[in-house]
Amino acid sequence: MEQFEQIKKLLDNSQFYYIITTAMDGNYSYVNGNYARAFSHIDADMVGKPYYITMHPDDMKVCEQTAAKCFASPDRSFPATIRKHNGKGGYINTQWEYRAMFDEHGAPAGLFCLGYDITKYVAANEQLEVAISQIKHKNDMLEQIGWEQSHIIRKPLANIIGLVGILSKMDLDQNMTNICKMLLQSAAELDDAIYGIVQKTN
Repeated sequence: MEQFEQIKKLLDNSQFYYIITTAMDGNYSYVNGNYARAFSHIDADMVGKPYYITMHPDDMKVCEQTAAKCFASPDRSFPATIRKHNGKGGYINTQWEYRAMFDEHGAPAGLFCLGYDITKYVAANEQLEVAISQIKHKNDMLEQIGWEQSHIIRKPLANIIGLVGILSKMDLDQNMTNICKMLLQSAAELDDAIYGIVQKTN
C-alpha cells in the first residue's frame, strides 16, 4: 500500500493523469485533483460513491473483467479503455492501468487506477483510418483505370493502327496516303499517351 500512497502524493495535483482508488465495495476511496476537476459535473465529492457514476454503462463490464484479472495476477497491471461522461451529453475516452491493492495482512483492499484522456488520440486515429480508407479506394480506382486503359482502350486503338496500316499499303492517291500517315502518327501518339498513363497508375 505504501507505494500507492507515494504515487498518490506525487500526482495528487497532476494536470495530465487521473488517479483513483476504489475499495472492495466498488466505491471511490480516493480521487486526485485532476479527476475531481474533470468530473465535478457528476459529483463534487466522489469519495464513497460507486465507481460507475462517471462512466458509460456498457463499460462497467470492462471494469469488472479488468479488476478480476488484477486480483488473479496481483503482481501485474492491466489496461482498460473507459468512456466517461463529458458533462455535455457525450463521452470522453480514457485509458487506464489497473492494479490490485492489498492491506498489510495480504487481504484484498481495492484497486489502484492510473489513467489519462485519450479523446484527441481516438479522434485522430479515426480520421487516419478514414484517410487510409479513402486512399485505398482511390488506389483501387487508379488500378481499375490503368487496367481499362491497358486492356479495353488499347485494343480498339491497336485495331485502328492495323487497319490504317492495311490502307496505307493499298493503291491510294497522294492525299489519302498523307491522311493514312497522319492517322498512323496520331494513333501512335495516343498509344504512347495511354501507355504513360498505365505506367503511372502502376
